[in-house]
Amino acid sequence: MSDEPQKSPAEEPPYQDVTEASRIYILPNLFTAGNLFFGFLAIIWCIRGRYVAEPESLAAAQFYTEAVFFILGAGICDVFDGRVARLGGRESLFGKEFDSIADVVSFGVAPALMVFFLILSPTAGYEFYRQIGWLIGFIYLLCAGVRLARFNVITNPFIPGSDEIQKPKEFLGLPAPAAAGLTASLVLLVVNYDLRGAALFLPALMLLTAWLMISSVPYPSFKHLSWRTKMGIQGFILLIILAACLVVFWRWSFAAGFIIYIFYGFVRFLRKTYKARKIEKANAGEASADD
Repeated sequence: MSDEPQKSPAEEPPYQDVTEASRIYILPNLFTAGNLFFGFLAIIWCIRGRYVAEPESLAAAQFYTEAVFFILGAGICDVFDGRVARLGGRESLFGKEFDSIADVVSFGVAPALMVFFLILSPTAGYEFYRQIGWLIGFIYLLCAGVRLARFNVITNPFIPGSDEIQKPKEFLGLPAPAAAGLTASLVLLVVNYDLRGAALFLPALMLLTAWLMISSVPYPSFKHLSWRTKMGIQGFILLIILAACLVVFWRWSFAAGFIIYIFYGFVRFLRKTYKARKIEKANAGEASADD
């Protein structure tokens, strides 16, 4: 009989060897490849909108509009790759790393180039942005890359306690797809409603979302939703109404949805922080009174 202590199931490594950890499962990784494909198309369409078509023409607006939908398409693929992997029990470290690489392209490079060509151009537009436009785009890209790298670290199954740090119903920091979705949806409004004046605030929003991506602000996750998720009648009716508004007012609804999501998480975090500090001061006051 062996004298070596037997490992409990909790101590067993999630993968037996390198081959198992790097295994490529076809269906979820096809969605990840689709994410990368749409991000690549978005970059090409941004370049075409800037250099092929006449600036501020209908053709340029069409290129940017299609690039926005490519980014949104990448977001849809990003949702399904992880969900398909979890449903089939076919998650691998390769899939997680491949997904992050695709996300950097689709939700980092593509939106940064989109705003750079449209607002922060070094050859046209506002003098101030011509000087620092490249820096704003790089800060956004850098934060997206750091956020994705941090996500891979804190969810690494080989690190003890990784499942507790990243809660199933929350993201630590703003997800990169949400940051890219806000940028893309606002660009959609700018090019379709000639809101060039309002577009001056877009770089500031990019810097805000860049900071939120690397922050510790918790954001709701919808990974726990499935076909078995239940809801009340009122909630179901509200969901149908929201879906109808999304279809009818699609140019505005995408931007409104992302704005609500981003500022909801931020405001909720501020409220929790304020309440925690208030309770801490009250406890400190009680302790000093007892002394």
